[in-house]
Amino acid sequence: MESTDQSLDQTFDITPAEPVKLARKAKKAIIEADRGQDKEKDYVYARSQLYDIVEKMQESLNDAMDVAQQSEHPRAFEVVFNGAKHTADIVEKLADLQKKMNDLEKEDPKPMGSATSVQNNMFVGSTADLMKMLKESK
Repeated sequence: MESTDQSLDQTFDITPAEPVKLARKAKKAIIEADRGQDKEKDYVYARSQLYDIVEKMQESLNDAMDVAQQSEHPRAFEVVFNGAKHTADIVEKLADLQKKMNDLEKEDPKPMGSATSVQNNMFVGSTADLMKMLKESK
């Protein structure tokens, strides 16, 4: 008794390996297409999370500043300043995220062997070799 797959293979006159190869190629194409979309989704998500954190930190800083001003306690002011530093760090991460995304979007990386300017040259050899090269260049 034949399995259903074997009878279908005979009915449609195909070999079992062909559908597997096509499925793998299709799956690979879908994964490649999703990568570009995932990159954009991840960027938008990370950016929105950082914005949300900054807004919450700002509210917390305002409340902590009120407490510090009312109590006039040095530790309360220290807490406010530490919170401000952490908020600034998050804003810096937001700028880094933007820079990284711009780097990812650059489509034309420098090809190997492209013309670049050389600023610092160094000659490795003896003074006799250098004098010989200079005389030959004249």
